[in-house]
Amino acid sequence: MLDESTIREAARAVVQSMTGELVADDEALISSGLIDSLSILKLIGQLEERLNIAIPAAQLQPDDFENVEWIVDTVGRVGKAR
Repeated sequence: MLDESTIREAARAVVQSMTGELVADDEALISSGLIDSLSILKLIGQLEERLNIAIPAAQLQPDDFENVEWIVDTVGRVGKAR
């Protein structure tokens, strides 16, 4: 399975490509309006592609993507190698 630093690097890169900004790992993404609910699907797809994993939607909540820290935790918890 992927290590935390690899997931964090990918999450930071995907968030930056989506928002056009460097964000702190604990900066709010959804509640601040940087990304919306539709963008979460794009974020998941890009993480799956970049990390070569599957992220099962049934195991997710929108808040799982509120910030980079939570994204790292979520991917580490539910991400499955393809």
